[in-house]
Amino acid sequence: MTVDLPLYEEELKLLQDNLHKLHVDANAKAVFLFSKNGQQLAAAGDVERFDTTSLASLTAGSVTADGLAKLISERQFSTLLHEGQQDHVHLSVVANDAILAIIFDTRSSLGLVRTRANRINGELVKIFATSRQKSDAGTGAAEVAELTDDEIKALFAA
Repeated sequence: MTVDLPLYEEELKLLQDNLHKLHVDANAKAVFLFSKNGQQLAAAGDVERFDTTSLASLTAGSVTADGLAKLISERQFSTLLHEGQQDHVHLSVVANDAILAIIFDTRSSLGLVRTRANRINGELVKIFATSRQKSDAGTGAAEVAELTDDEIKALFAA
């Protein structure tokens, strides 16, 4: 199930900063963070050379296609690897909120990419948790905004 999580400017900047660090530390070509419904949240590296719209939707489809996982009694696979002749794509689910996609080649290694992805995952989870807390705190304000004029007058009539 995909949950829409609002991200605030501060959290988007933190996501971007973390992806930039991952790009450098993993010696990757590009790093993307996609929502599970196929929207790009952040990216770092040589992202211009990729069709990010197609990449986002295909990545989301690849990770959420859970038929194979169910065949072996798993809910989903949290990490996937697509190996090509020159380029490889490492995909991992982040806190069930997003998909981290790392595109790398022979300048890096699968071990390095996995290690760096696991390390950054904890930071991304914290950022999503902060955003969720802000969103939950904002819910009460939205309910107050939906009061009618008569309800507001009744609140202040004492």
